[in-house]
Amino acid sequence: MWSDWKEKLKEEPRINSSLLWEYDLENFDWQYMRDTVVQRVIERGWNNDFYAIFNLYGGIDGVRDIIKNEVKILSDKEIAFVCSIFKLKKEELKCYIRKQSRMKLLNS
Repeated sequence: MWSDWKEKLKEEPRINSSLLWEYDLENFDWQYMRDTVVQRVIERGWNNDFYAIFNLYGGIDGVRDIIKNEVKILSDKEIAFVCSIFKLKKEELKCYIRKQSRMKLLNS
């Protein structure tokens, strides 16, 4: 789907500031907050926002790793989306494992 992302980088891609409305983006630590940035782009972003995170976080593989290991919360719909687009299994996602653990705890 985004195989042409490098071609889209002719102009500096920027993440829509409305996705991170509650943060001061002038003093924002993009590396430290990468899980939040990626989560917000997955939840509400457009193609340009995805191109921007690919540029910021090491391409598609870098974003895939953040989704797998750092993003803490995604809805079932968003989990299905990232699994389809990034060729992941839901059991690989930290957010899915956390969700399953919480469900077990609530049902015990």
